Amino acid sequence: MEIVTINEFIHQQEKSFPYSKGDLSSLLYDMVIAAKVVHREVNRAGLADILGEMGSTNIQGEDQKKLDVLANDLFIRALRAGEKCCGVASEELDDFVAFNRKGTSHGHYVVCIDPLDGSSNIDVNVSIGTIFSIYRTLEADKPATEADFLQPGRKLVAAGYVLYGSSTMLVYTTGNGVNGFTLDPSIGEFLLSHPNLRIPAKGAIYSVNEGNYTGMSKGMQAYLDYCKSSSNDNGKPYAARYIGSLVADFHRNLLKGGIYIYPGTIKDPNGKLRLLYECAPLAFICEQAGGKATNGKTDIMDLQPEQLHQRCPLFIGNAQMVNKVMELIQIHG
Repeated sequence: MEIVTINEFIHQQEKSFPYSKGDLSSLLYDMVIAAKVVHREVNRAGLADILGEMGSTNIQGEDQKKLDVLANDLFIRALRAGEKCCGVASEELDDFVAFNRKGTSHGHYVVCIDPLDGSSNIDVNVSIGTIFSIYRTLEADKPATEADFLQPGRKLVAAGYVLYGSSTMLVYTTGNGVNGFTLDPSIGEFLLSHPNLRIPAKGAIYSVNEGNYTGMSKGMQAYLDYCKSSSNDNGKPYAARYIGSLVADFHRNLLKGGIYIYPGTIKDPNGKLRLLYECAPLAFICEQAGGKATNGKTDIMDLQPEQLHQRCPLFIGNAQMVNKVMELIQIHG
């Protein structure tokens, strides 16, 4: 099997990039470098004083973990140094960060990032991840503005995630299919391991926090009952698999075939996931792999963000399974 590094692959794929080919390649390289550094810190977390709480909360009111803050700083530092990105919006920050450079190009892109998804699992050594998305700025070579980040998923030029697990994988798309790369620690390179990823046409896994069942809508409850019945399209109950790290749950379902669900509830009608940092980038990846992503009514990719930290229900994965849950929500409400 031919060994292809992620840098070689990005260079080979440049011709399919919509514009600013060299700039987008450089920006993707910057993400790769930062991912390697975060991988190193994640893998030595048990030996260093970077586990546990920071004693602060992020804009969502969630307790920040020390590794959360470190990952956020590492990605922002790499993107600032790379000079192809003019601003970053992060789940960990109240507002976006604009890189206002004097006497040089501001860059043509902005990045939305969840630096360390699933951070509640850090202290118990469960897989966590990074999710990122890249938009082209509305005006070229200008300082970043909030409007540059508040673009629908259809405007994305690239999106990806990094999974820090038994091995570290980086999966991304630039709108020309989905490809996965596994980090070889012996040479410090991401190598192409999962070319042209496609979600299986038929799925048999559902991933949801069923502890919220009583607060869900009637349609959502009907779908969960359908998943556990022997009269579903599979002829036997689906397998319930829920890690609690979105990247890990999504990645498994992408490879094995399934659906990930974080619906609205009575307590949280818009769910808890963020549109810009989690839902839109994974929706782009999922669609490119032949799947589907919706908020229960509308494709995630068509939603117009109104706020940086806007929350959104998410139904994502195998298209047949997503269509079924939408059908039951329409019938039962």
